Amino acid sequence: MMISKIFQFIKAFFLGLGILMFIMCLLAFTSLPYWARYSLGTYKGKYNFKPEFIIMLGGNGMPSEDNLIRLYYTAELAEKNKPARIILAHPDSIVYGKMKKELMVRGIDSTRISFETQGKNTRAEALNIAAIFPEAVSAKVIIVSSPEHIYRSILVFKKAGFTNIGACPSFENGVSVDLSYDETKLGGRKHVPDVGNNLIMRYNFWSYFKLEITCLREYTALGYYYIKGWI
Repeated sequence: MMISKIFQFIKAFFLGLGILMFIMCLLAFTSLPYWARYSLGTYKGKYNFKPEFIIMLGGNGMPSEDNLIRLYYTAELAEKNKPARIILAHPDSIVYGKMKKELMVRGIDSTRISFETQGKNTRAEALNIAAIFPEAVSAKVIIVSSPEHIYRSILVFKKAGFTNIGACPSFENGVSVDLSYDETKLGGRKHVPDVGNNLIMRYNFWSYFKLEITCLREYTALGYYYIKGWI
């Protein structure tokens, strides 16, 4: 009886997984994944003040795509708001040293840059920054992070006591050039389907499918943070 129930559970699990994958594949042919990520990045982040602190929540190592684009936006904000102090949050000393160097290469004065180096998740980073920089709690703060992470970050920092928060989601700029091409000019086997003008199959489907996974992870994190009482 127990073995039968286990097999029923496994069967139901893989059936549900298959249905989920089918739905995700269908959604990847639409723009819904893009708008889901866009909403996570913009829903709570609007502000109309000049920041006193710019807090960049670090991503992977250095160099990495997500860290470099966040540093790009951090440097832009810092240049436009020169009195603002910059806090880089990352637990790896080698990485945050390179992050600081990247900002300096972009013309940011090193004396404006501080670090939070102990936080292993967003909750810990917010609590540590509040403890190390208590003046930031009531100051005007802008958080820089990946778009999908912005909504959770703002909720976490507000829960940690920060009262005046805006956000700068590190959206990448899309390619404005038409990437269609004529396969007859490139040679190769003629029996293979021509996808030169099919941008959906070449790029959009895969990009949107990756965004679905990114957003699914973030929604899971939001649920966990809510259950823990961190947001």
